[in-house]
Amino acid sequence: MANGTTRKKGSAVKAARGSVVSKKGTPWGTIVAVVAIVALAASVIVYYMVQSAPKREQADREAAAASFAPTASDPDPSKRIPGVVMATYTGSVHVLPTERVAYDKTPPFGGPHDQTWATCTGTVYPTAVRTENMVHALEHGAVWIAYNPQQISGDALNLLSVRVKDKPYTMLSPYPGLDKPISLQSWGHQLKLDDANDARIDEFIAALRSNPNGVYPEVGASCDAVPGSFDPDSPPPFDASKPGPDAKPMDYKGSAGAQNEQGQPSSAPSTMPAPPNAPTKPSQ
Repeated sequence: MANGTTRKKGSAVKAARGSVVSKKGTPWGTIVAVVAIVALAASVIVYYMVQSAPKREQADREAAAASFAPTASDPDPSKRIPGVVMATYTGSVHVLPTERVAYDKTPPFGGPHDQTWATCTGTVYPTAVRTENMVHALEHGAVWIAYNPQQISGDALNLLSVRVKDKPYTMLSPYPGLDKPISLQSWGHQLKLDDANDARIDEFIAALRSNPNGVYPEVGASCDAVPGSFDPDSPPPFDASKPGPDAKPMDYKGSAGAQNEQGQPSSAPSTMPAPPNAPTKPSQ
């Protein structure tokens, strides 16, 4: 009996072992690999959605501001934007790179300026740039967004950057000491704001950037970098000090050594034909 019982137990053990051996194990390696691939794909999708969201949102903002695009019957739609300040300035008055201007506004949005314009081809400047060069770019139809670096950073700065980066006739730069978080300038126009989400930013840009109706002196002028004169990767620095007694006043007529875009002394009238729709430039 004992031997028979032992044989039965042995057969049962062998059968159990055979069952375990014949049973397929769970493919944990495959499962882990599949889960990892799915997680990676999801993270890539989320990343690109996050990266593209600001561009989609900016496209929506621009579409909402489209009604502020200038037309022949509405040459300066910025007049309909609450808070815009306007002033009249004489164009084509140049100073030397070593000279400063005693501007009447902060930031200035017109008046005498350096003979070389700041690059304004959708340029985002990480550091503050010499004001006299920035003002010249306004004369060419650019919109300059200045911001107080103590008040604007992170998401707010990204909101401003996406409005400018790679957009023709726009530029962005910090402006130390600015009395508001944000200030927009075009020639003869300014709008100061507190919030980077403010819809008036897009309205201002739509109304004034490269406006063809003569709201700035040099319609059709270039915003490209000037080789040998202005390097957007290493621009002349901003001077935060108060202009001295030798600074040029707002009614200055131009430095004898300064030149206009045609290579003539700034005191000489331009012989270059005015672009279409451009006002005739006064003799200097």
